[in-house]
Amino acid sequence: MSVLIYLAIPVFLITLAIEAAWARRRKGDPRIIGYTTKDTFASLAMGLGNVGIAAVTKLGTFALMTWLYQYRVATLPNLWWTWVLLFFAEDFCYYWFHRASHEVRALWAAHVNHHSSEHYNLSTALRQSWTTPFTAPAFWLVLPLVGFAPWMVFTQQAISLLYQYWIHTEAIDRLPAPLEFVFNTPSHHRVHHGANPEYLDRNHGGILIIWDRLFGTFAPERARVRYGLTENIRTFKPHVIAFHEWIAMARDARRAPTWRAALGYLLRPPGWRHDGAGKTAREVMAASST
Repeated sequence: MSVLIYLAIPVFLITLAIEAAWARRRKGDPRIIGYTTKDTFASLAMGLGNVGIAAVTKLGTFALMTWLYQYRVATLPNLWWTWVLLFFAEDFCYYWFHRASHEVRALWAAHVNHHSSEHYNLSTALRQSWTTPFTAPAFWLVLPLVGFAPWMVFTQQAISLLYQYWIHTEAIDRLPAPLEFVFNTPSHHRVHHGANPEYLDRNHGGILIIWDRLFGTFAPERARVRYGLTENIRTFKPHVIAFHEWIAMARDARRAPTWRAALGYLLRPPGWRHDGAGKTAREVMAASST
């Protein structure tokens, strides 16, 4: 993980304290959910675990990218225009990683913890996965192959993560329209964290929202957002938050009547069932619109 993330940790803690004070002053405002101690500490525990695990897995990812870089089709120099290209290329990779993490259950099992809080504040941004460091790297391996140096890829990934921190807040309403059209904003990302049927699997962008607009996964913030999961786990225990969906997925696959059904529980969207009893996010949205 880039050193930028570690340098930002004091900023995370200071801004979290500022937002918590702001939320306390707004106590009683039905539009503001604010903070609770157990939820915040659960998010911080998840974040600390992610930092420790990623510190190890990033070494392997960097080694793999360095090996792939030997077979690059071009060599892109460390110039301003290369960084502009990388900005868009990395964000495009992030969009597909993030979208796949909602549409493939084995990836959702790693990502679901980030959506498990029923609050929405800066501590939610730190509720990071303990298993995504193992599932995510494949989505960026194309970048060294096309000619981006691995250290540049890691730096841009860190920039994207830092950007996404500040959009986890209720303190900012909507930005001016041109910014809302191009960039991922607090309003867009509140939608992404919503369990409302119309908000499921929407707004997957990292820094930019243009990919969602291009590929049909964009939704504006209209109705008040209900945060969390469609079926909330009601726990603040970090190990349960981290592994509950892995355990549920493995149980479903083990009980599946055929190997095809077992694969379905791994590779089809969350909510899919071989007997048709479940509903995927897309089916829930379709049912809610009829």
